[in-house]
Amino acid sequence: MRHDPILAILADLLRRVDGLAGARGHVAVPRLRDEIDQIRHIARAFHIDTVECLAGTLQSALSLQGAGPVVLSYLDLMRDAIAVEMPEADIIPMPLAPKPAGLGPHLSA
Repeated sequence: MRHDPILAILADLLRRVDGLAGARGHVAVPRLRDEIDQIRHIARAFHIDTVECLAGTLQSALSLQGAGPVVLSYLDLMRDAIAVEMPEADIIPMPLAPKPAGLGPHLSA
């Protein structure tokens, strides 16, 4: 079986995007800018134009507005754009963070 290098690149991009999204605002803005810049450069090198464009737009938003809720929206869009490039079997949904106990009504089965 041949190894497709673009799948490794897409998996790396997905890992990077999910890592930033998973940090949920606990990443310093300079590090966030560096990570987004790396994602943009990788996407550009491998002609993944939608991801490159979204990363560039997010970089602009970060310089104008700083880190905020818009970051997660862009990360979601980048994840979707990467997923479009991948075969369906290779896409693993990002796990949802568990809700803290004691918040809101509890439902029972």
